[in-house]
Amino acid sequence: MPASPSPLSALFPPAVTPELPARERILWTAYALFYRDGVRATGIDKVIAEAGVTKVTFYRHFPSKNDLVAAFLQERHVRWMAWFDEALQRHGNSPRALAPALGEWLGDAGFRGCAFLNTSAELGATVPEVCAAALEHKDDVSARIQALLPPSRQRAAHARLLCMVMDGAIARALYEGSPHAALAGLAHAVALLPAGR
Repeated sequence: MPASPSPLSALFPPAVTPELPARERILWTAYALFYRDGVRATGIDKVIAEAGVTKVTFYRHFPSKNDLVAAFLQERHVRWMAWFDEALQRHGNSPRALAPALGEWLGDAGFRGCAFLNTSAELGATVPEVCAAALEHKDDVSARIQALLPPSRQRAAHARLLCMVMDGAIARALYEGSPHAALAGLAHAVALLPAGR
């Protein structure tokens, strides 16, 4: 019986094979390299070489590196939100699901932090579209968290707070190299929220 795919498989790009159209080979190669190594550390020539395309083909699909970064972030947003929603469902779709859901990702060997925070830190001052993409992503994460919370006058504020705590947990897991303290802090923050009223 074949092994079932990892719940995190949605976060990772498909294998880049010669059969894929050129645009997809470029995008998925950049997706993997940008997340693993960082945007500034990944030159266009490396993407071109690993994707197996020519410079002419690359620039036909992505007129600039910033266009490729935007496509990467858009794809990352779609994939991360799909994974997040499924992970929350797997863990009960309640506020208490946040820590175990996030734990699936923070404990993975391929975890390199939040692609949106990382890219904003690298490019945000020079590429405002990156910060706009990060803001949109965080707004959508906050909205998904809000849907978990019981009705209250403070529901939206609590969701934004938990989104910020999640960002802190992601950063802590990255610099500590372990998710345990980060997830304990997130679970504690959830437990401190008052019941809806």
